[in-house]
Amino acid sequence: MSVEKLNINQWAEEDRPREKMIAHGAAVLTDAELLAILIGSGNQDETAVELMRRVLATCGNNLNELGKLSLEQLCNFKGIGSAKAVTIMAACELGRRRKLAEVEERLVVTMPRDIYNYFHPKLADLPVEEFWVMLLNNACKLIDARRIATGGISEVSVDVRLVLREAILGRATAIVLCHNHPSGNVHPSRHDDMLTDRLRQACELMNIRLMDHLVLTDGRYYSYSDEGRL
Repeated sequence: MSVEKLNINQWAEEDRPREKMIAHGAAVLTDAELLAILIGSGNQDETAVELMRRVLATCGNNLNELGKLSLEQLCNFKGIGSAKAVTIMAACELGRRRKLAEVEERLVVTMPRDIYNYFHPKLADLPVEEFWVMLLNNACKLIDARRIATGGISEVSVDVRLVLREAILGRATAIVLCHNHPSGNVHPSRHDDMLTDRLRQACELMNIRLMDHLVLTDGRYYSYSDEGRL
């Protein structure tokens, strides 16, 4: 006969993550304890903390990897239904948005790493390719970043005219291009090379500086500027 596990409210007070946070602050809690607060209870075999430890273990104890799990993947864990899965996904999304907000407030593009740090939260977890343009002023400060196209797993079709239209409407004097490779292969394709060359020529005609084109994966990037190809 199975014994139902206690939910967090029924634990000994010193073991409760909520009380632990109140007494000592959020920084002392583990990732599993923080997530346990969100889901509230585990299953018949595990407490909420034990359940989240198991979920995190499948992600290499990496919150970034946890954020890539879909609703269906999270619901495959015993004790996680759609409500808990949505709560976890919402928390991960808030983390991404906070990171984006911090970057946008101070972003001046001086090197490829600045571009990568900006676009990584937007693009790293996507299952398909997206192509974005970053609009910059004379001081290389961000004006705006706009998605130009969404494609498939291995390619995205981009209209050069749309890129220039965004640059002109945004009164940008310089632009940066960025797209992701969901495959994890950071090297640009022949299609990427041809597109970059067409955009470089078009920008020269319009007296707009093409600063870089970044190909991004989760953890790595390829910079046309760094490779001396712009």
